[in-house]
Amino acid sequence: MAKEQIEVLNALDVAKTQWYHFTAIVIAGMGFFTDAYDLFCISLVTKLLGRIYYHVDGAPKPGTLPPNVAAAVNGVAFCGTLSGQLFFGWLGDKMGRKRVYGMTLMMMVICSVGSGLSFGHSAKSVMATLCLFRFWLGFGIGGDYPLSATIMSEYSNKKTRGAFIAAVFAMQGFGILAGGIFAIIVSAAFNSRYTAPAYEVDPAGSTVVQADYIWRIIVMVGALPAALTYYWRMKMPETARYTALVAKNMKQAAADMSKVLQVEIQAEPQSEDPAKPKPYGLFSKEFLTRHGLHLLGTSSTWFLLDIAFYSQNLFQKDIFSAIGWIPPAKTMNAIEEVYKIARAQTLIALCSTVPGYWFTVAFIDRIGRFAIQLMGFFFMTVFMFALAIPYDHWTHKDNRIGFVVMYSLTFFFANFGPNATTFVVPAEIFPARFRSTCHGISSASGKLGAIVGSFGFLYLAQNKDKSKADAGYPAGIGVKNSLIVLGVVNVLGFFCTFLVPEAKGRSLEEMSGENEEDVGTGEESEQSHSHNNNKTVPYV
Repeated sequence: MAKEQIEVLNALDVAKTQWYHFTAIVIAGMGFFTDAYDLFCISLVTKLLGRIYYHVDGAPKPGTLPPNVAAAVNGVAFCGTLSGQLFFGWLGDKMGRKRVYGMTLMMMVICSVGSGLSFGHSAKSVMATLCLFRFWLGFGIGGDYPLSATIMSEYSNKKTRGAFIAAVFAMQGFGILAGGIFAIIVSAAFNSRYTAPAYEVDPAGSTVVQADYIWRIIVMVGALPAALTYYWRMKMPETARYTALVAKNMKQAAADMSKVLQVEIQAEPQSEDPAKPKPYGLFSKEFLTRHGLHLLGTSSTWFLLDIAFYSQNLFQKDIFSAIGWIPPAKTMNAIEEVYKIARAQTLIALCSTVPGYWFTVAFIDRIGRFAIQLMGFFFMTVFMFALAIPYDHWTHKDNRIGFVVMYSLTFFFANFGPNATTFVVPAEIFPARFRSTCHGISSASGKLGAIVGSFGFLYLAQNKDKSKADAGYPAGIGVKNSLIVLGVVNVLGFFCTFLVPEAKGRSLEEMSGENEEDVGTGEESEQSHSHNNNKTVPYV
């Protein structure tokens, strides 16, 4: 690496934790807060959408979204997110992190509001409009994954970099929690103002006209935190690593970091070496040799993790109903059902989701990413099999509490484990000119896993007897066999973790091999490549 690059990047690596670090966490984290709110709030209102738009006169149970509509409403944002992760990840390396960061945020604001304003005279037109806006909402959210992770990693010092990136991701937990709390407040307020009988008493009267405002308010409020942080995102300077290593503007990088770190950093004059080899590209043999296994590792572990993580949501309705958190739908009116669902999801977030994220923040720079990810996959496997093998035992009324404990521990070790580390690691181990792109590829693989977990297992987990399957669904392999399959998925994730290097306590340039790219060619270069490729075990 050129000498003039060393001073500014070393200043970042050894900088003490300062106010600007926390400012960056909040600015990037509020994007993730919004992401989680927007992605997960739809699950709070899907039952309400079914009651409002798919009510059938004389039916013994309230209306529900047909399987294809439910899949579209819940899944279209995932498809948008996957596309956005690939597109904005690539764009972040081409145009710079800061310039693209504002685009994603504005898209999230506009599409959150648009989702709540979904219009039409029929159920079909309202659902189509909602799906349109949620696709583009997901597209903007997708860009936030690679950009937030990359910006935070490039701003951080090497001592606490893992905790800072994990803290940004941990804001997801607060976003899920905020969504549940806000839905509780809104539904409680409407229920006290517009009283209605239970469905079994008066099917038509159980869903008041004003209930249509509830879901619109809930989905639109997601625009507020994003809009409030837009100004501060635009005030952030471009990261020094992008400016120095990709844009090749050392003077600007030094000036930006002098302001941020509040120290004087002098940039030495830049000099072009005509003998210097041209940097290798993303689709080159050199990249494949240096980072091919790393990219396979980050993509495969995220893909496998999200299959297991998102499929767990399938069992929530059974668990909530079994322990009495959500009574049968016909015993409630429409607004009461929103309240009960929001309360149940808020309790799960409070007890297992949020603590798991912050355990990762606390320990990631002490025991390392590798150990946390292995531990997480191991315990997820243990608890999945513990739920699956004696599944009939857990279905008995006396054993419900044990089932909930096991279920909560699975979520806890997902978040104090691979759900956090798969986000952190891709932002640390690739060269600056590919960092955002490779994180986008890894996170898009994860979102593909989320689609498989959410919808593949929705069909797979159906009862083997078609007459006992949910309305509109074919027979599946049953919940017990689905849990066994998910346990095997976690085992695969455990072994794929060995493809991922440990980055604890090391600089980004050391991890990516950028400090070796300018050091000779031939035999010396081959030795450095070989050394870099072997960094797939924990670094102590």
